[in-house]
Parts: sequence; structure tokens; C-alpha cells
Amino acid sequence: MPAEPVTASEPSHPIHALTTYEIARYRRELEHAIKKISADAPVQADLKRKLDEVLAEQAERVRITTRAHT
Repeated sequence: MPAEPVTASEPSHPIHALTTYEIARYRRELEHAIKKISADAPVQADLKRKLDEVLAEQAERVRITTRAHT
């Protein structure tokens, strides 16, 4: 039986417009997809790029929150 392809669904909004919950869920989907495919798969670089965007957005939100509370 062939394995199901592992993908992360595209969010319904741009990353900057996602809620905290949505961005965390999208991050988990991307991390799961990256772990399940081989490192030389063509889609690997695209998934990593998307994960980098998510991580940058999460870091920016932390930075903004930290600055607002100081």
C-alpha cells in the first residue's frame, strides 16, 4: 500500500493575518511534513521556506509583545 503524501495545507489568509492558534497549527503541519519526506524531495525547500516565514512571524509577535510590556 503506497504511503499518503504528506503536505501542509495552505492557510486561508497570509501568515501575518493568522491568529496565534492558526499560526501554531500551520507550524506543526509544516514541521510534520518536513519530517515525513526525504531530504532530497523537491518540495522540501519550499516547506522549509514556509516554515522560516512562520518562525519569523512568531518571533516578530514575541518581540512586539515584549516591547509593549516594557
